[in-house]
Amino acid sequence: MKKFLPWIIVGIIALGLYSWAKGFNNTAVTLNENVKESWGNVQTAYQRRNDLIGNLVKTVQGAADFERKTLTEVIEARAKATSISIDPNNITPEQLAQYNQVQGGLSGALKSLLVTVERYPDLKTNQNFLKLQDELTSTENTIQTARTRYNEAIKPYNVHVNTFPNTILAGILNFDEKPYFDSEAGADKPVDVEFDFK
Repeated sequence: MKKFLPWIIVGIIALGLYSWAKGFNNTAVTLNENVKESWGNVQTAYQRRNDLIGNLVKTVQGAADFERKTLTEVIEARAKATSISIDPNNITPEQLAQYNQVQGGLSGALKSLLVTVERYPDLKTNQNFLKLQDELTSTENTIQTARTRYNEAIKPYNVHVNTFPNTILAGILNFDEKPYFDSEAGADKPVDVEFDFK
């Protein structure tokens, strides 16, 4: 019996290591899939906004002799925003920052468009425009919710791969930490609101 004791101990240790590695891997895969699903929801929300912007621009063009510069800025920002694609498996902080920057540029151009619309009373009463504007507002809220849920999905994944001893297997099995969505540049500054009562 004594001669088999070392083999029994080695077998128990091997079984324990196998069980730990299997549990780590399966949990990491599950959490990573949750992150991918959440990222897909973020992209779906942004895609909906991009689709609405196309319809909004057509409505504005058809309803008014509109300022070409503002429309051009929106169209160019939309093209930039749709040109960036991120693989959720290999997402890096730099990619996410770039994605966030172009989406922020589109948000800024869109805000300029909606502010400029205020000068066109006919357009402000156009039912198609009003419906699109409402849908766009709803979509912006959906984007915010999707981004928040993405960050919520990232947290358990990052905790799982960064806690010891899981961090050892994470490095071996290529389960890298994933970046969180940060606020858009300039979001920390107070908004300058001016009222023109003329």
